[in-house]
Amino acid sequence: MKEEASQTIKLALPIIIGELAQMALHLIDSAMVGAISYKQLAAAALVLNTMNIPFVVGIGMTISVSQMVSMAHGRHDSKLVSHYLFNGFCLCALTAIFISLVLISGEDILHHLGQDPEVVELAIPFMRLMGISIIPMLLFMTLKQFTDGLEYTKTAMILSLAGMPLNILLNWLLIYGHWGFPRLELLGAGWATLITRTIIFTALAVVILRHKTFQRYITVGRNQWKFNLKTWRELLYIGIPSSLQIGMEAGAFAVSGIIIGTLGAVSQAAHQIALSCASFTFMASMGLAQAGSIRVSNAFGRGNWAKIHLIGKSTIYTALIYGTLCAIVFGVFRIQLPQAFNNNRQVLELASLLLIFAAFFQISDSTQAITAGLLRGIKDVKAPTIFIGIAYWVLGIPIGYILAFRFDMGASGMWLGLIAGLTFASIFLIIRFFKMSRKNNISKTV
Repeated sequence: MKEEASQTIKLALPIIIGELAQMALHLIDSAMVGAISYKQLAAAALVLNTMNIPFVVGIGMTISVSQMVSMAHGRHDSKLVSHYLFNGFCLCALTAIFISLVLISGEDILHHLGQDPEVVELAIPFMRLMGISIIPMLLFMTLKQFTDGLEYTKTAMILSLAGMPLNILLNWLLIYGHWGFPRLELLGAGWATLITRTIIFTALAVVILRHKTFQRYITVGRNQWKFNLKTWRELLYIGIPSSLQIGMEAGAFAVSGIIIGTLGAVSQAAHQIALSCASFTFMASMGLAQAGSIRVSNAFGRGNWAKIHLIGKSTIYTALIYGTLCAIVFGVFRIQLPQAFNNNRQVLELASLLLIFAAFFQISDSTQAITAGLLRGIKDVKAPTIFIGIAYWVLGIPIGYILAFRFDMGASGMWLGLIAGLTFASIFLIIRFFKMSRKNNISKTV
């Protein structure tokens, strides 16, 4: 158990660092744009919130590449790995272009969201650039999923970290107009993001095409790099439910934020503080989920159900331990953490209360995300998607709404609803994973 947990954590760490680097880029952009004016910051937030669900749906589609590549790698079939790389890249490229076109052509929706007209005018050109930048970003994510599927998780991590100083430099030049560059303000942040994403995608593509580590998958490309409808169906079988799972989760948090926003600015600010803390710690859960999924998928390719059961069990225990540690940190530092975000007394008091709910939230959130990843690794995606849909949209949001408004619990009620939904998902996903792994292990033994 310790050995399996150690291997999963070792694989997950570069993924976690890479995810945190991507999150840091958004924080840096917001800070540098916010230094100009609050309306520029509001415009950036409007665009990023509008794009969030389509973007995470695209990320869900890229997950299919790591799953199928890992399974083929478990079979030691380099030709099949190469085949999944080509078809997965083409599928995700089409997905990226489609999402980009939808965002660019749908920019007028910003006029109908009840926002400040000046903020909307600033947001529209930024939306165009960010919509275009989704293409290199999702292509980078696709190649990252390929290298992650082969358990070379450090490659994309290094490039993600290298992108941070590059993005900061480009922001400094283009937002503020230093060294003779035009002062583009918010638009400068958009150009910086587009250029940075294009460079890191190109760099990762060059590494994969040229580095000796990946040559055995590239040299067989002449015969394997062909479109195959059956392969696309396999990729979509994983990709569509993965996109739905991530999209339903992102949508639920977006809706919960909107609902809490109707309670007033204090509730909205406090909610955002608690959610920001929870989102930060969730990056580790996502990394563990991806690492566990890759390792399980590799064992699934070999038909080794005893290994699948052991990897899953050790990863779920790791999730429980991690979630508990995060809960303790949130509980102990519930007064100090909000002070890093705001100094309004009412906001700080409510945020410290919500962090208590966020503490309980950590355990179920970590275990449900990781167990969903483990089930993806054994190509079990339909039932988990239904469980997650029920958790957020049948239980979480309705219960939260009732507690918030009918029982006058405010933002606390919304968080209790989310906890109820996530706990449901966590319990049922864990039961399903152990049922699937035990059943197949017994049948194979017999």
